[in-house]
Amino acid sequence: MPLYKTITLSPTTKVLIWKIEESFEELSEGIPLTQHCENRVLGMKSDLHRRGFMSVRHLLAAEGYTDFDLFYDENGKPHLHNGKHISITHSFIFSAIVISDLEVGIDIEKQRSKILRIAHKFTPIEEYRTLANEDAIMRKLTLVWCAKESLYKSFAHPGVSFIQNIYVEDFSLDNLHTTSTVSFEAVTVNYDVHFLEFEGFTCAYALLQ
Repeated sequence: MPLYKTITLSPTTKVLIWKIEESFEELSEGIPLTQHCENRVLGMKSDLHRRGFMSVRHLLAAEGYTDFDLFYDENGKPHLHNGKHISITHSFIFSAIVISDLEVGIDIEKQRSKILRIAHKFTPIEEYRTLANEDAIMRKLTLVWCAKESLYKSFAHPGVSFIQNIYVEDFSLDNLHTTSTVSFEAVTVNYDVHFLEFEGFTCAYALLQ
């Protein structure tokens, strides 16, 4: 059972990360699914996506939940029937969840140079010119992208723009923590954002202040 990392932030907030090493068949053993989710996973063309989907169900099981405890709203945001907040992410060989009494969001991304090509779509790229080299720029851009993805998942309102509505306070690469704000349609909410980096991947999780 490759539960890669567990981070207990408080008695009511926990992050769990899974490293996906098993086959889809192995991950499916002993994991009940709702009919909707069974149809959904069997319809996935990518084996990696199917394995990611099932690994998330193992993370739920580690916290005492099953697929039947999970539901999605009209915006595709996941919820737990007991009222706790949850966010889910999956990227290549890693998946993760965060569960809390607070509103939360989480994202994992593989660190890739293509972030340099799309940076202008989610952040003012000129802010990164002072960094030492391209690797440092790529690293920070990936951190900011993950932060904005986690905030977007948490806020979960159609029409939110990464570059216009989500602001990530500047931070040092030596201090992987920041604050962020989402402002949209006269609503402003503030979050604390924490980062992790491991095995060529970046993770960000956001907690409502």
